[in-house]
Amino acid sequence: MKKKILIINGHPNKDSFNFGIAQAYKEGAENSQAEIKEIVVSELNFNPNLKYGYQKRTELEPDLVESWEKIKWADHLVWIHPVWWGGLPAILKGFIDRLFLPTFAFQYRENSVFWDKLLKGKTAHIITTLDQPSWYYKFINGQPSTKQLKKNTLEFCGIKPVKVTYIGVVRNSTQAQREKWLTKVKILGNKQK
Repeated sequence: MKKKILIINGHPNKDSFNFGIAQAYKEGAENSQAEIKEIVVSELNFNPNLKYGYQKRTELEPDLVESWEKIKWADHLVWIHPVWWGGLPAILKGFIDRLFLPTFAFQYRENSVFWDKLLKGKTAHIITTLDQPSWYYKFINGQPSTKQLKKNTLEFCGIKPVKVTYIGVVRNSTQAQREKWLTKVKILGNKQK
């Protein structure tokens, strides 16, 4: 059975290396005969502000409705984004805030501190670019964006396992280094990981 893979690109700039990473993953996955869909968050027409929190539901724009259908369709979600100020780009955070909602991704239990995880059975891979060594990001800075996306969003909603690949230091990288990273990502796509 073909694996259904959704590639979610959270970088707002089409000229970024993240778009090359997304393309490399896609090419690798296509070689493995996986079914692939994509979401380029910066191309979506939506308000990233969850204005009322969970007090009042804001209607989803058509692009968010279509994105949620893709998320439901997928077996495996591949999240590609840079680390900015230790976190996710604002547009990607807004995408998550607006879509990963109660009754969609999770459901609080009545009169309980616990919740039901509505996205069980899916897996994910986070591929993130850094302008610092990955060891520094992990051990000195505590990998805040990864913890936020992996633990506090994806696993909170039942998506497991969630693998992480760090790519960096991108800022001072050579073309040869970038080609090595793209080859590595293409292999990840081919292995459907």
